[in-house]
Amino acid sequence: MRDSTSRSATLVERLHADGVMALVSIDVAYGSTPREQGAMMIVMRDGSISGTIGGGALEYAAIREAVALMTKGVSGDFRHDYPLGPDLGQCCGGRVSLVTDIITRSEQQRLIDRLEASADDAPTVLFLFGAGHVGRALTMSLAGLPFHIRWIDNRAEAFPSLVPRNAEAVLSQDPVTSLTTAPANAFILVMTHSHALDLALIDAALRRNDFAYIGLIGSATKRARFESRLRDAGHGPAVLERLICPIGLPDIRGKEPPVIAASVAADLLIRRERVNLKAQTSLVGHASRMRAS
Repeated sequence: MRDSTSRSATLVERLHADGVMALVSIDVAYGSTPREQGAMMIVMRDGSISGTIGGGALEYAAIREAVALMTKGVSGDFRHDYPLGPDLGQCCGGRVSLVTDIITRSEQQRLIDRLEASADDAPTVLFLFGAGHVGRALTMSLAGLPFHIRWIDNRAEAFPSLVPRNAEAVLSQDPVTSLTTAPANAFILVMTHSHALDLALIDAALRRNDFAYIGLIGSATKRARFESRLRDAGHGPAVLERLICPIGLPDIRGKEPPVIAASVAADLLIRRERVNLKAQTSLVGHASRMRAS
């Protein structure tokens, strides 16, 4: 994705300029910890960072250790275990094992490989249809979050002059055809200015069986009307169950665009974690079956 590629290119440039940098990652996390296993950050020779392993005393200690290792001119991987309470005074109470990987200028490809393999470099693809008030508010709410947004509308004037770095505005006179370019497991969210276009988009999205989320802005009444028309179009009950409408968290009832956007953004993050957990569980199960065979 564009953000991942841009970040990698920037870090490679910095590696060439400084000659060395440290990649600090959480190898093991026990109990209550600020970040999960796999979280990582890049530490520069001057102590500046890209990414985070949770902030606070743990991150400060990791930065200090990484800078010290780079100053010594050593290379390779270094492990350090941190009991967060006894050693660092953090009230989390957990324990983490950090790996500090010192990467030199000649190891550019290793840096690129690590960045591409990291969880932070794998945003969820979100196809967002509609650049109205809620679409604009939602795109801003998702800025900086782990989503790559293809923001699609057929009205050029609907898009703001500036969009977040993790979003790209796509002008399309036939938004429905854009769904053919959506990858498997993408999130699809429909909130256009036209109910007829909404219906066409949802119909097309449901005909694919590989999207992780299909959401439609609207009330329970709108859902009932859409379900009736979708049944007439040949969609059965099991398919219609995949449609999420209304969208967002049900306990947040405000109707203002920023409130709706915050509710939907939180719900999308929850659903993203569920999808990722399901995928990880599936991979573990597959690996176990392979070992047993």
